[in-house]
Amino acid sequence: MEKHILVTNDDGILAPGLLALAQEMRKLGKVSILAPDRNWSGGGHVKTLDRALRVKEVRLADGSTGFASDGAPSDCVSLGVLGYFKEKVDLVVSGVNHGANLGHDVTYSGTVTAAMEAVIFDVPGIAVSLEIPEDHLDEMDYRPAAEAARAVVERVIANGLPPDILLNVNVPYLPADRLMGFLMTRQGLRVYHGRLDERVDPRGKPYYWIGGDAPTAIPERGTDVGALAEGYVSVTPLQLDLTAYRTLSDLNNWNLQEKNS
Repeated sequence: MEKHILVTNDDGILAPGLLALAQEMRKLGKVSILAPDRNWSGGGHVKTLDRALRVKEVRLADGSTGFASDGAPSDCVSLGVLGYFKEKVDLVVSGVNHGANLGHDVTYSGTVTAAMEAVIFDVPGIAVSLEIPEDHLDEMDYRPAAEAARAVVERVIANGLPPDILLNVNVPYLPADRLMGFLMTRQGLRVYHGRLDERVDPRGKPYYWIGGDAPTAIPERGTDVGALAEGYVSVTPLQLDLTAYRTLSDLNNWNLQEKNS
């Protein structure tokens, strides 16, 4: 039976990475596109509850139809799986994101949290991101990343995913014939170099920019960072259960049930 695949992103409905991904997903099943009407990069896991959400039809660059919502990426997934498309959604694929989502980036990433939203509704979710070289100024080619995504999604369709698990796929920016293959990885370490820039507006009131240098990464073997550094596509299984089980026993020794004397 043909699968119904919902394609979304956090770069916006007109992002070229979204179109490249949708074109590859059409080789695997029926594709519906529902994405934000603007860029939501770094928006994290959002659920809009204080206002109505609106959706409009959009014509994409290849002439196909997509739908744009004024909500966040996770809102787009909720709309899709809860009934905006009358046909049941079997799979959610988010991307191809403009820039890798490695290590702690997953907590900020609208691309990844869209896949998380799918898993909350018991729908398999896959997030796909493309590494951007620092000195790259030309137009991006998303096709190798979209093709890598298709290879991963084919396996998910064939084998399924355990409950509460999503896949975070990161692709190095290389031609398809130079990709080394696929590696199953764990989250690596990104080092953030945040800085607060305080300024004063013409009326004498302070305002702030959160900035700093771009994060750096430690390319440890076996991690998503290390895989990209070696030219591999990184596939990292993530779980929604964030409980630190190894710490539970230590915290139980705090005896919080005892009343203070």
